[in-house]
Amino acid sequence: MLDEATRQRIDRTITSDRVVLFMKGNRQSPQCGFSATVVQILDELVPDYTTVDVLADPAIREGIKAYSSWPTIPQLYVGGEFVGGCDIVRELYGNGELHEKLGVAVPERRAPTLHVTPAAAGFLREAIAKSGGQALHLRIDRGFQNRAYLGPPEPGEIEATALGVTFRVDLATAQRAEGVRIDYVETEHGHDLAIENPNAPVPVRQLDPKELQRLLDERVSLHFFDVRTAEEAAIARIPGARLVDAEVAAEIERLPRDAMLVFHCHHGGRSQQAAEHFRGLGFRNVHNLVGGIDAWSQQVDPSVPRY
Repeated sequence: MLDEATRQRIDRTITSDRVVLFMKGNRQSPQCGFSATVVQILDELVPDYTTVDVLADPAIREGIKAYSSWPTIPQLYVGGEFVGGCDIVRELYGNGELHEKLGVAVPERRAPTLHVTPAAAGFLREAIAKSGGQALHLRIDRGFQNRAYLGPPEPGEIEATALGVTFRVDLATAQRAEGVRIDYVETEHGHDLAIENPNAPVPVRQLDPKELQRLLDERVSLHFFDVRTAEEAAIARIPGARLVDAEVAAEIERLPRDAMLVFHCHHGGRSQQAAEHFRGLGFRNVHNLVGGIDAWSQQVDPSVPRY
């Protein structure tokens, strides 16, 4: 039974943002595999959306099931309308209908050209046979991390065949996998697949504080960002660095993909994560300030307070 107070809370939440996901955990830390799957799909398609952690609110956890007449979590709403749970979201993503609901262009359903060595083809054919004929999947995420695995076919996948081996890829992977080369190589732990992707952006570069000072002094064209909190920025700042909030993050996403981006934080950890995020969006000239503002204070400008 859904009480009126809980119904009104859910009403307000659903209309608070165009895309709202009721899930276990949050976007940064999903607490179940089904919630994680929907988060991964939404992260592919939209830069921002609202998540509601039902584990933190038992009334909402039970209330949303009655509200939607849907027995499981997660549950996705778009434009105030219930879309479905994990399986439905995966199916809509696979056939492009979710893209349309979110106002995102539907990628072309084109099988990528894959290059598989004879050694890799032999290994994979044997693995498929031993699995009882399960499907071979290839996934390449936004950060261009590769994963090949065996499992049941999934909705909307595209088939790409090389040397008699058929890979099943989703829409996003199909766009990232063109020209991928797959080999079977010896490693220190035995043998394994080696996947080389010519589309992967170059790694985040580590920038020494003195080198950053030189670039700033020479007025090299770059975009310099501070990913600390506003409270930290009130204590100490590097001149020229813009504090990143949602509006600034959106501005960054609109920059040309070859723009030089430099990120800093207190010691370099958070800024590395931020740099990796934008690298995953296709930026090819991304830098992290080694040691953060603390190293800047020690090596370049002692007038910047340490904390």
